[in-house]
Amino acid sequence: MSIVAVGINHKTAPVAVREKISFNPDNLSSALQELIDSVDCKEAAILSTCNRTELYIVQDGDVTLTQERLVRWLEQHHNVPASTITPSLYWHQDQQAVNHMMRVACGLDSLVLGEPQILGQMKQAYKQAKAAGSMALVMDRLFQRTFGVAKQVRTDTEIGASAVSVAFAAVNLAKHIFASLDKTRVLLVGAGETIELVAKHLYENNVGHITVANRTLSRAENMAKQFGADVITLAQIPEMMASADIVISSTASTLPIIGKGMVEKALTKRKHRPMFMVDLAVPRDIEEQVSDLEDVFLYTVDDLQNIITKNLDNRRKEAVMAEGIVTEQSSSFMSWLRGLNTQDTVISYRKQCLDNRDQLLEKAMQQLAADKNPEAVIAELATKLTNKFMHAPTSAIQSAAQGGELDRLMYLRDIFNIEDKK
Repeated sequence: MSIVAVGINHKTAPVAVREKISFNPDNLSSALQELIDSVDCKEAAILSTCNRTELYIVQDGDVTLTQERLVRWLEQHHNVPASTITPSLYWHQDQQAVNHMMRVACGLDSLVLGEPQILGQMKQAYKQAKAAGSMALVMDRLFQRTFGVAKQVRTDTEIGASAVSVAFAAVNLAKHIFASLDKTRVLLVGAGETIELVAKHLYENNVGHITVANRTLSRAENMAKQFGADVITLAQIPEMMASADIVISSTASTLPIIGKGMVEKALTKRKHRPMFMVDLAVPRDIEEQVSDLEDVFLYTVDDLQNIITKNLDNRRKEAVMAEGIVTEQSSSFMSWLRGLNTQDTVISYRKQCLDNRDQLLEKAMQQLAADKNPEAVIAELATKLTNKFMHAPTSAIQSAAQGGELDRLMYLRDIFNIEDKK
């Protein structure tokens, strides 16, 4: 029994290639059934995100043949030439495959080191495989152990504690300045991807209220709906400024949108209650002179980048500890799997022996019922049982001896506890 992980990710292929072999969640169940039938594997699961597509399978037999079948299936399923796929694929088997899955779940293989979203995506892959009926004992146990490792890494290390995106860093700074965000009012200037990500982080931290200011109201309205935010035009910023505890701006404007005078007037109305401001734009959206004002905490994108660089260094240090946890747990899982294989072998061997015994015993009972000499029946039963049990070991020993396989011969002597004659 082998575990195989095959995939393509942001490190091995550009998005133009990755998108060719991504899987639609709506069709994943049928894809899993196709995979099991085409590759002839016992169990399968598929993880498909914007940054990676990975197939995990449990199979018996020749791994090389499995690889050939997997590539052929990917080629046919996605209607993409193998020559486009193969150069970007990576393969892992057994403990390397287990280790890889655990590293992925912990964010150790992610574009952003330690990011937590991938764990949720792996849990979704698990649910989809369970629903499709493509998962049994081994894959189920592997996913459960993988989730446990990811939880242990989050608990025992600080790999996910530090902000490594400007949006996340901005919100983290706000949390340091304000004891709680649930009573704060936020003014977001702009409606691009960065501001949308800021709004998402603020929303997840239960911020009191969000207002979005943008040149185009329709763009802002589409974004604001997700977070229950109000929308205003850029011209309305001055009248809203005094009520904003937090101002975060990121637009494509070539000139500052928020000037020193505008902020001074807002501070007067606020009776000098502190205001936290973050300028994520290049060129600046907020005049540099605003930083001279008391009661204003102004950070630029460069300030946040310095924080992010330091935080990334911290994550890399924590990743060393996380890698140790993954290595230990993947070894532990493989020990369980070897035990499972051993147990199957023992069960099969015992069944074979008991079947032989029962067949010979039934024949002996028939002979006794026919009034055959009991001593003769018992002697025959003993002889046949002995011959049955000696046949396979004797054949193996003779084969090893004739082939000059001394190591195998010594191994067989040890297994069957054969002692030298004195």
